[in-house]
Amino acid sequence: MNYLAHAYLSFNQPEILVGNLISDFVKGKKKFDYSPGIQKGIALHREIDHFTDTHEATRDAKEIFRPYYRLYAGAFTDVVYDHFLATDKNEFPGESLHQFSLTVYETVAPFIPLLPDKFREIFPYMRQQNWLNNYQHNWAIDRSLAGVVRRSAYLTESATAFQLFETHYEHLQVCYNRFFPALKKFALEQLAVL
Repeated sequence: MNYLAHAYLSFNQPEILVGNLISDFVKGKKKFDYSPGIQKGIALHREIDHFTDTHEATRDAKEIFRPYYRLYAGAFTDVVYDHFLATDKNEFPGESLHQFSLTVYETVAPFIPLLPDKFREIFPYMRQQNWLNNYQHNWAIDRSLAGVVRRSAYLTESATAFQLFETHYEHLQVCYNRFFPALKKFALEQLAVL
């Protein structure tokens, strides 16, 4: 789950942020249970995912994980992208990642009663363990990759994924650098038309 990117690409709009974070937990017509602003965030999340999955740089990054993890290569790439966003000094100079993370948790907290059950269950852990801020650390990426395996139907280990992340770090960084500016521009454009 690339929570950091989805939070960041909500551009400080509270309902967009909530929708963007919960989208994977909202299926079918359930999206109509939410306000128009949250629905817009859900739609933005899905547009971001489609753009990400079809971008050439993402396809290159996925090839690192695909031989070992097949269909889950995309999920591992999403986690890796959050690491590079967290360490991107153009987007988060100085201590701004830490402050951004705290602001996200404070913004989402009043919406807790509206959150889907599964997201409401993980949100306290996300906040207490400061997942968004910790994406900058390799140990947190190791944990996040393990989380992908725990949620998967078929995977049994994440150690290989973490080793691939470390071994191909520079190439994955190049993929992120080719990808993220285009994604940010796309997300801003989508926000204007959704």
